[in-house]
Amino acid sequence: MYERLLPASPNWYCSRCCDVSVGGLLGFGAKNFIYLIDVSAATCMTQGVLVGHKGMVSGVSFCQDPTQSHICASSSGDGVVIFWDTNTKSPLRQHASHQTAVTALHWSPLDKNLVVSGDEKGIVTCHRFNTGDSARFFPEPRSIVCLTCSPHIWSTVAVGYKDGMIALIDVSKKGEVTQRLRGHDDDIHSLAWSPLASEDVLNWRAEAGDASNGVNAVEETGCYLASGSKDQTVRVWSTATGKGVSTLKLPYLKRRGSAVDPTLKERLWLNVHWPKGRPAQLVSSCFSGELVVWDLTRAGKQKWTLFGSSSEGQNHSRIVFNTAAFTLPDGRELLFSTSLDREVKCWDLADLVCHWTLPTLGGFVYSLAFSPVATGCLALGVGDNMIRVWNTLSAQNQYDVRCFWQGIKSKVTALAWHPKREGTLSFGTDDGKVGIYEVFSSKAPQISSSYHKRTVYSLAWGPPLPPMSFGAAEGKASHSLYSCAGDGVILQHDPSKLSGDACDVDKLIRQTNNIKHKLSPHTDLSWKPDGKVVAIGNEDGSIDVYGAPSLKLLCSIQQHHKVINTLRWHPDHDDAPPELRGLLASGSCNAIIYVHDLRQVIENPPESPLVLTEPYRRLCGHTAKITGLAWSPHDSARLASASYDCTAQVWDVQQEAALSNYRCHMGSLLCVDWSPVDPDVIWTGGKDFTVQEWRVSTQEFTTPPKGKKMVDLKEKAKQKKNKKTTGATSPGVAGEHVTEVTTATNGQEASDEAEDDEACSTSSPVPPPVSGATQRKITSIVKSKDKQDSTVLKRKKARSILPLSTSMDHRPKEDLLQDCLTLAAPPAGCVAGQGEHLHMGLFSDRAALRRMFQAEEEAHLEGGHVESAVYLRLWSGDLEGALRLAAERGELSDHLVSMAPTAGYAVWHDAVERYVKQLCLQEQHLKAAAHLLSINRVYEAVDLLRSHKLHREAIALAKARLSDDDPVVKELYTSWAVTLEKDGHFSAAAKCYIAVGDSFDAAKVITRKNDVTSLRAAARLASAAGEFALARSLALRCAKDLAAARDWIAAQEVLASHHSLLVHRLHLSVAELLCASLSPVRPELRGAGHAWVSPGDGGIMERASDIWARHLGVPGDGSDAGRDRLNALLLEFENVESPAPTASLPLTQVLLCLSRHVARGVLSWSLDDGSGLAKELWLASAWLREAPDFQVSAALLGILQNALPEANCNLDEEARAAADGLRAWVAYHRLYEFWWRRPANGVGVDLEGPPGEETKASVEPDFDASLLLSEAHAACQAERRATEEVQERLAAMVARHRRDTAAHEERPAETLEQPEEEETFLSLTTKMAKHQKLLSDIPDIIKSNPRPDVTECCLVLLHLGPPVPERLQRDAKDLLRKYGTGRTLLKASRRFLS
Repeated sequence: MYERLLPASPNWYCSRCCDVSVGGLLGFGAKNFIYLIDVSAATCMTQGVLVGHKGMVSGVSFCQDPTQSHICASSSGDGVVIFWDTNTKSPLRQHASHQTAVTALHWSPLDKNLVVSGDEKGIVTCHRFNTGDSARFFPEPRSIVCLTCSPHIWSTVAVGYKDGMIALIDVSKKGEVTQRLRGHDDDIHSLAWSPLASEDVLNWRAEAGDASNGVNAVEETGCYLASGSKDQTVRVWSTATGKGVSTLKLPYLKRRGSAVDPTLKERLWLNVHWPKGRPAQLVSSCFSGELVVWDLTRAGKQKWTLFGSSSEGQNHSRIVFNTAAFTLPDGRELLFSTSLDREVKCWDLADLVCHWTLPTLGGFVYSLAFSPVATGCLALGVGDNMIRVWNTLSAQNQYDVRCFWQGIKSKVTALAWHPKREGTLSFGTDDGKVGIYEVFSSKAPQISSSYHKRTVYSLAWGPPLPPMSFGAAEGKASHSLYSCAGDGVILQHDPSKLSGDACDVDKLIRQTNNIKHKLSPHTDLSWKPDGKVVAIGNEDGSIDVYGAPSLKLLCSIQQHHKVINTLRWHPDHDDAPPELRGLLASGSCNAIIYVHDLRQVIENPPESPLVLTEPYRRLCGHTAKITGLAWSPHDSARLASASYDCTAQVWDVQQEAALSNYRCHMGSLLCVDWSPVDPDVIWTGGKDFTVQEWRVSTQEFTTPPKGKKMVDLKEKAKQKKNKKTTGATSPGVAGEHVTEVTTATNGQEASDEAEDDEACSTSSPVPPPVSGATQRKITSIVKSKDKQDSTVLKRKKARSILPLSTSMDHRPKEDLLQDCLTLAAPPAGCVAGQGEHLHMGLFSDRAALRRMFQAEEEAHLEGGHVESAVYLRLWSGDLEGALRLAAERGELSDHLVSMAPTAGYAVWHDAVERYVKQLCLQEQHLKAAAHLLSINRVYEAVDLLRSHKLHREAIALAKARLSDDDPVVKELYTSWAVTLEKDGHFSAAAKCYIAVGDSFDAAKVITRKNDVTSLRAAARLASAAGEFALARSLALRCAKDLAAARDWIAAQEVLASHHSLLVHRLHLSVAELLCASLSPVRPELRGAGHAWVSPGDGGIMERASDIWARHLGVPGDGSDAGRDRLNALLLEFENVESPAPTASLPLTQVLLCLSRHVARGVLSWSLDDGSGLAKELWLASAWLREAPDFQVSAALLGILQNALPEANCNLDEEARAAADGLRAWVAYHRLYEFWWRRPANGVGVDLEGPPGEETKASVEPDFDASLLLSEAHAACQAERRATEEVQERLAAMVARHRRDTAAHEERPAETLEQPEEEETFLSLTTKMAKHQKLLSDIPDIIKSNPRPDVTECCLVLLHLGPPVPERLQRDAKDLLRKYGTGRTLLKASRRFLS
């Protein structure tokens, strides 16, 4: 385990990538890992890392329930949600229900098992931690940016979208949208709920101009919701009204000494946080990383207070992405923020002061080095274009880190402290620059004017060499700076004059050692601490040791066979044994560390260079390339190594023994160094974006891991070797292969960081390396694959257009010399340009050249290189032949066709026709049509586009080139309309029909979508075209749909444009009036209605007649003209189709159907036709007999009964029967209501009615129960029951007969037992005829006016007991004795008739 750790930077542009548990554990996503930081103490401490995601982590959220506060959930860009146990650092469960990247995640603060996530496609998923189940919803077809669960209602989730809309959804109702909050103009970055569950604290009113939510509020009360958007505003919303109540515009905070950056608005990320204990305060981020707290109760312009205003530099320097809060045991609330500046800060909300800052790293840690002068000062070279200098011995702040970025435009890949001067730090970068920083001053760095062409791999301070060493006594610097880069060159820089030219060390090496051949590219160098010798590693695996200052070659070490990555001399301690003072450790790509004893060579330099092939010690164990070495400054025999196998190893060099192995990194290691003060502490950095401090003595393992991983690495190396082609070489070393290290970046590291990873190599016995210094080191920055391919293509030599003659020039030298003699004195029979003298046509006359061209053309055609053959014909001047050849082979091009006119009009015309055919075969129809236009074939071009379903282009071309009345244009519109109609694009098809003047078909097409908007548009279109009958039918359909949705105002507006639809306006006005009357029972039936339906005096007849007269122009004055008008309307009503009542219709449709009869009744009432009124009301009541909603039915029947004429004396017989029937049905509902109102201790059966209906029981029924005891209807109902019973028995007999017949066919006749039939088929049919005869004798007026079941009413009256008068009970018993003949009725009535 590590002692201290600088983690990777938190991911950017994520809405909730950090969170804090109730126990004080901060978790944030960095790359594809989750780092856990303990923030409960005065200082922070890294507790561990969660490893498991394959994509970039996009969300982290802890469970806020104390019983499982150690559980957290995380999401990533690969669509996966993982539940973690932070105690064991292991995953508990994984969900992969998302198909795209998850962009938002939150664990519900109320439900400890509910986690909600959203993705970029708009899918919202609810995950259940306890069961592992998940449910997916699709509330809005928009990209989700953020979401947050309500802390007050467990099922409410606020979702912020990329287009600026906020939706409140109810996850308990399958993601139903309960509110839509519109007001922002850009991405919603963050959402925060008010900590209070009501809106009483802040008395705000809705802002003017805010759009309504479009959805009815589910809750009468709500709470506030804050949102931060890219449009630079923070809005506070009322969830009760669905409107904004406050808008806060971000202030521009100009930094001291700098102007406002105009690009800040584009890069803005606006995070909001509502503190739990501060309901009147809201925290938000600002343009440049500032945090401000808004006082929501303060008036005036400046409602905000700046965080960290007490001292300079406390705030973040770049935009803030995430905030999370934690409450300490003493009640203080801390706020944690993550930013683009790669820092995590802790704030105290009481005084707005930053308590501590945790630096993070945004790239690979390429280099780390302790200062030899300033003890404990550790420099880090990181791939995020910054240098960090960490005071590791600070007592006040264990993460005392300073960042240096000025003058650095690329990754920092190498560092080296000056050995004598405090604070002088040299650095090298990925783009080849070398510079020097004075870290204890505020000066900008010095940059050397001499650049390397590739990445700088290593830096070293050493004694100056010629020519810089000349004149050292005259005040020259005592040390020079040496840099080695990927271009294989070592440069010597003068630190006192970096603006001067640097010297190439190779010049001195060549001069001193008289070397004429090319030197191998250099990959590393290391000066011995005493400055007497320097070791230089090369790309071919050799190590050369030179003596200073002349750089005479002392020896060459030939032990490695791959690129030398790192060299380190023993530090020569004063107490070190003499035999260790000349040791040189080297690491390369073959995973073995060699230690060389060069003491004899240094003390007694040989006259001629020696070649060493055996090492002093061999340290084996790593399974991948060696990337860093460090000798212990405390123990002379200990060496630390860093490797691409993701581990660091401590060795005892003398014993060749592995002492300790560190395995806590999650990526390849790139650098290592010993602590200068503690012999047990080592620091390492690598590709996991971390620097870790660890102790040698506490590690569990002693050797690097082996086994399956090494086998896999070798297998991959073999596969890569087999895939290599001869046409191009791989950018990596031969035999090297890609390692399995995840490098999912988070926006901090440039894309080529991942390519670095792919260029990594491991040790395996493979062929020798190829040249090129870019393959030699762990930090080799290679180009992307696309760039590699383009480079290969650029370097590849073009194919010769004369391959035969060119190949003849690659024969032996004797044959080439003989060609010269043949050209000078041609022998007899030698024909230049053909046969074995083909190549000589180039050096002879034109005829010979033509013969050579002919042979070359035939070879090209045989090899399939038609283009080269065409060029040869062009060069010969045969343009027509070249065009013909290209056309025959399908190789015509724009270039050739453009040249065709030089051969004549006929040739050009023929070439264009051939090219059009070729383009059609290649499916380049637009281009083919353009070439047809060039030869004035407009109709063929149009037909070509149309035949290939390019209708839009065909119409555009036809209208541009043909006359308006050309029939082709109309045909094109019609054919396109048919195609669009088949594909479901009805609006576009309608445009086509309108373009050709066919408005009728346009309207019919629009109606196929069958929604309200389409129907209304189609009706208006038909009216404009004069198709009034179609317009009326469409308007009526639209109005019916609007009425079904209870949008009464819009329905009346649609009908008002057609005077002939007045009866339907009357119908809908009555329907609206009925729905308004039912609002006490069913409020949702009210809908969007007119003001005229507000409660008033009078019954339904009076109110409807008054509305018609005042708003719809129906006369009500009783004049003859008015009566004629009413009779005409009544006649129109009779022609309106009315469906038969059914039990399956929804309540809204039932109301629309019965209101049609009520409207007719209003007309009859206005005409003083009582009989007609009674009949229509009876027909209206028929729709309520099977209605499932008892309360609605009872209310409507009561309204209908009140509309009946007071006396039946003026009614005909049928109308009186209808009126009595309606009153009977009302009494039936009153009977059950009376039963339900009885108290629990009353006599009879106790049934509880609907909530709120319990009242004191009446002494007697408040209705005429005698209407329910009609003997005539009881007789009719008894006969019908008897008929149905006989029918059932007949059906059972037939079914049994069929079964017996089938069984007789399967088994012998003797085995079947014949049951004795109690009744025969004949007797049952006789009974059926008898009952049917009795039914036919019953008067039709009884059968056409059904009443409630008389026997059922009798039973209920007898159950009620004493409140029912004795006369009614006696009549009920008589009817039960006479007509209660069924088995069920006999059983139910037994207690009353015994």
